[in-house]
Amino acid sequence: MLPSGLRTVLSPYLRKLAPILAGKDEKSVSQRMALTAFSIRIAGAALAFVSQIALARMMGQFEYGIFVFVWVLMILFGNLACLGFPTAIIRFLPQYDASGEHDAIRGLNRTARLFVLAVAGGLALIGMAALHAFGGRIESYYVMPIFLGLIAVPMIALGDVLDGTARAKHWPVMALSPTFLIRPTLILLFMLCAILAGAAHSAVTAMSAALAASFVTVLCQYLAVDFRLRRHYPGGPKAIEFNAWFAVAFPVFLVEGVGYLLTNSDVVVVGIFLDPGEVAIYFAAAKIMALVHFVHFAVKAAIGPRFAAIMAEGDRGKLAAFATEATRWTFFPALAVGIAMLAAGQFLLSLFGAAFTEGQLVMATLLAGVLAKALVGPAEVLLMMADRQMLCVYLYAVALLANIGLNLLLIPQFGIEGAAIAAASALAIEALLLHMAVRRALGITLFALLRKPVISSTNGAL
Repeated sequence: MLPSGLRTVLSPYLRKLAPILAGKDEKSVSQRMALTAFSIRIAGAALAFVSQIALARMMGQFEYGIFVFVWVLMILFGNLACLGFPTAIIRFLPQYDASGEHDAIRGLNRTARLFVLAVAGGLALIGMAALHAFGGRIESYYVMPIFLGLIAVPMIALGDVLDGTARAKHWPVMALSPTFLIRPTLILLFMLCAILAGAAHSAVTAMSAALAASFVTVLCQYLAVDFRLRRHYPGGPKAIEFNAWFAVAFPVFLVEGVGYLLTNSDVVVVGIFLDPGEVAIYFAAAKIMALVHFVHFAVKAAIGPRFAAIMAEGDRGKLAAFATEATRWTFFPALAVGIAMLAAGQFLLSLFGAAFTEGQLVMATLLAGVLAKALVGPAEVLLMMADRQMLCVYLYAVALLANIGLNLLLIPQFGIEGAAIAAASALAIEALLLHMAVRRALGITLFALLRKPVISSTNGAL
């Protein structure tokens, strides 16, 4: 199908790609899932970038800053409300599937959805009560956007559970496309429709569009995932093992919760200390550098089941080799993407508006932190699959405290540049702690620049 000249040039790469696309072994499946996740993340990052530019242009710097601050908070609340159940599904569903325990699969899916909806709904109600009680102490322009965002929290949480279910079944398109492709498209579409209908170019209109997009996206994802699950597991009895699931989910929640806070604390603290205009500039710079983050996310989304399978075999050499390879999958693409984004930084920032070009230094600083984290690859996934969740909690807690402390210290002095220094420093601290933890707990040295896996003989058993 390709011209002969292009076919000649591409044939060596196509021959390498063919086993990944057609292979049935575990490595090929993991690589194929990573490739699919990577492709969706590329498309999603591009779409999010374009949609954020459009929203910034439609609303202006101040209103856009209000919207992104509130939306980040709501995404954070929705993620935390899951209490680790998306990852617990990834852990248990393949085991139940392999042993033919379909009643446990049905019970797991139903329980996770209902539990997460109850927790997220309760959190939203508490938030609304707090908003009513303390609304006078909050800037008036934040009150209505926060109220609308709280309504969306249960849908955000349910979407995360459905994401975990699809990932557990190796359905990366169904797992990732709702969050990274469909929802941002609908937010932009609903926002445009509202403005064309005469609505104000404001954060309230944008939050209304985000609320509607969240409901439509999760409803479609729920129907699609449920339909596909019913084809594999027809209706029948449901086995409930809530204590066992929660025993795994809660430590994961502590890990992921601290991780979510670590990832978003800079935007939150900037929003608390600085006006929405500064929040908008910082968020635009961070959004551009998020294009580098999707490399780590793509690898992380694919390798968890593979790590778990190798650990079940008890082959430390195989585990070290795969972990080292996954680390290289993370760092070198991140380095290439990061350099490209930084080189085009002024142009990309100017797309949001003339005032946004002040974020160039923020971009460079954030890139340093992202690359420091990429040097150890998906180390946290390796630790969690090895039942070292609490170790991750302690490490993340240290990094989070460092992040918040540095933010509080640097933002009043240096503004958004101080927030970027704090975020990058926290990522570097996190990377160092993860490197030390993996080496001490598993005897594996994770470092992207190593050519061969390094295994210590002084570690404990897998």
